[in-house]
Amino acid sequence: MSIKFKQIVCIDETGLTPEGYRELQQFSSNKVINYSDYPASNSEIIERIQAADCVLVSWKTPLSAEAIQAARRLKYIGMCCSLYGASSANVDIKAAQSQKITVRGVRDYGDEGVVEFIIAQLVYLYKGLGKNQWGDEPAEMAGKNLGIIGFGTTGQMVARAGLSFGMQVWYYSRTRLKEFEQEDLRYVSLDELLSLADVVTTHLPKRTYLLGVGHFERMKPGSILVNTSLGPTFDTMAFCDWIGQGNNYAIFDADGAGGYAEIFSKYPNVIISDKVAGRTMEARLRLTEKVLANIRNFLSG
Repeated sequence: MSIKFKQIVCIDETGLTPEGYRELQQFSSNKVINYSDYPASNSEIIERIQAADCVLVSWKTPLSAEAIQAARRLKYIGMCCSLYGASSANVDIKAAQSQKITVRGVRDYGDEGVVEFIIAQLVYLYKGLGKNQWGDEPAEMAGKNLGIIGFGTTGQMVARAGLSFGMQVWYYSRTRLKEFEQEDLRYVSLDELLSLADVVTTHLPKRTYLLGVGHFERMKPGSILVNTSLGPTFDTMAFCDWIGQGNNYAIFDADGAGGYAEIFSKYPNVIISDKVAGRTMEARLRLTEKVLANIRNFLSG
């Protein structure tokens, strides 16, 4: 490849495969600088990227306007994570645009793992295969009402999985997608979904806080809340009041609990995995392919 970056820096543990890191070298004239930890401060971020014209970053490291402006040679930021919009991004998109720096993210690489995690956790809870059991005796998912908040790729895949288990599926989203609707899959208002659903699962962008006190009050007694989004999608105090009522349950992966794992884990009806639902071997392959494809497309103009 004739056109290359001068210096590529992977600012943190980006999640690419070993083969992906090796392939990345073909896009950099100098040896790729690859950090496997996470910078502890903005000054450390600036130090790591100041010589880079290409930076790769996971969702865990924020790239502020100050850091972006300090990197005088920077031309390209590759987000090794989903990019839905400026408001939920860990990169200051506006600052990058003002510096004429290209920012590209990826989509739809970890959804399969998320769906499998949700279904597995629900099976375990309903049947009492883990530390908790939903009812007095093992139960089946068939006939239960599944409420999905956020109907992008992951939400749609969860809906199909729920239908395959005989669940009635309701969804709420900013955009109604009539082409997906059928007898057992219907669009409803948020309030109606919460009042109907036995299981509520949220699939929303980072920093999207949708459920408040009034919403938790509308949820069915003995219902289950599942969150695999990047951090809570709800008011945490309202959630603690709701889960403390005793017969409700919540399921989180490591990302879904965010920085509240220690607080949430104090409640016996909260199930928190130390695994990230979407972080699988196959997801890493898809992530790597898409990150590298973005770089190729940028360099080829």
